[in-house]
Amino acid sequence: MTEVFGNYSRYYNLLYEDKDYASEVDYIQGLLGRFSAQEPKTLLELGCGTGNHAFLLANKGYSVHGVDRSEQMVREALERGKKLHETAHLAQQGRGSLQFSQGDIRDVRLGGTFDCVLSLFHVISYQTDNQSLENAFATARNHLESGGLFLFDVWYGPAVLTERPSVRIKRLHDETISVTRLAEPELHVERNVVDVNYELHMENLKTGEREKIRETHHMRYLFRPEIEYMLEKAGFVELLHSEEWLTGAEPGLNTWGVVFVARA
Repeated sequence: MTEVFGNYSRYYNLLYEDKDYASEVDYIQGLLGRFSAQEPKTLLELGCGTGNHAFLLANKGYSVHGVDRSEQMVREALERGKKLHETAHLAQQGRGSLQFSQGDIRDVRLGGTFDCVLSLFHVISYQTDNQSLENAFATARNHLESGGLFLFDVWYGPAVLTERPSVRIKRLHDETISVTRLAEPELHVERNVVDVNYELHMENLKTGEREKIRETHHMRYLFRPEIEYMLEKAGFVELLHSEEWLTGAEPGLNTWGVVFVARA
C-alpha cells in the first residue's frame, strides 16, 4: 500500500515549521483536563508524522506511543528522538516516555490500551471512504479502556461547503533548501471529498539542484451526524464535545477545523 505523503514526507518538517506545535499541545492538554474523569498518563497518537506533538507531550510528562503509516516519517521520528536523547532524558527526569511504530491506523493493533487516543492534523479526514473511517474509529476504541477519551480533528463539512477551498501558494526555506508549494483543490460534493493537488518545487541552495514533485491528497470533510454514527458503531459511549480547533468557538459555517472529543 502506498504512503499518503510519498516523497512529500521528505519536506514535511520544513513545510510545517511555522505550525505552533507548543500552543497546540497546551490546547490538547486543556481538553484532556476538561473531559478526562482522571488525569491521563498514557497517550496513543494515530498518525503521528515525525513526532512533533509526541515530543512535546512527552516533555509534559505523558507516556506517548506514536503510530504512522509512513516508514520515512517514523524513521525520522526515531532518529530525532535518538539524536536528542529524548527518551533517556525524560526517563532520567521521571517524566514521560516516547515510542514510535509504523502502522496503518485502520488496522494496527498494539496489544495494549491507553488513557487517551489522539489523531491530529486532520488525519481522520484522510479516511475518505466509510470502511476506512469505521476501521480507524475501531482502532481508537480497541486501544482505550472504558471511560478513555478519543480526541481528533477533521475538516468540517458545513464550513468546507460554505467557504470553498481555493488555490494556495506557500514558500519556505532553511539553510540548505528552498521549497515552493502550490496547492490546487478539486471539490467532489457527491463524495464529500476534496482532492488537494500539490506541486512542490525544491532547490538545493548549496548545489543549485532542483526537483519537482506532484502528489494528490484526498481529504474527506465530515458532518457531526455521520461522526456520531461511526463512533457509536465503533463502540464509543458518547460524543462529549466539539469546537473549533484552538479557538474553542462553536462549530459553524466558517470553522474549517473542528475537534471532537468522544468517550469510550
